[in-house]
Amino acid sequence: AMGLVESGGGSVQAGGSLRLSCAASAYISLTYPLGWFRQAPGKEREGVAGIDSDGRTIYADSAKGRFTISKDGAKLTLQMNSLKPEDTTMYYCAAATYGRLLDTEVLDPRLYNRWGQGTQVTVSS
Repeated sequence: AMGLVESGGGSVQAGGSLRLSCAASAYISLTYPLGWFRQAPGKEREGVAGIDSDGRTIYADSAKGRFTISKDGAKLTLQMNSLKPEDTTMYYCAAATYGRLLDTEVLDPRLYNRWGQGTQVTVSS
């Protein structure tokens, strides 16, 4: 089974940037839907950005214009700019290795079967 390991989290001031990386133990097939998700304590996991089965990038409204998701071989990256205190939480990368996801589905965490352990992002005001 493909393992996923996130890195790049940390603490920054509001307006700063962080670059999260997700390394896969195996080559990430170009057809695998991939995504970045986040989950605050006591809240549901939510999609931040994703790449659907056709390679299109999809962003949550909260991430549009600030975050960029990209894929290169066995690495998935999330570039986060103009960070806000409300972006503070754990971030997870995920892959859906069993089938295709449409652009309307790629931010739904229930449709993913491979998850990393998470990396903490803290943004101070």
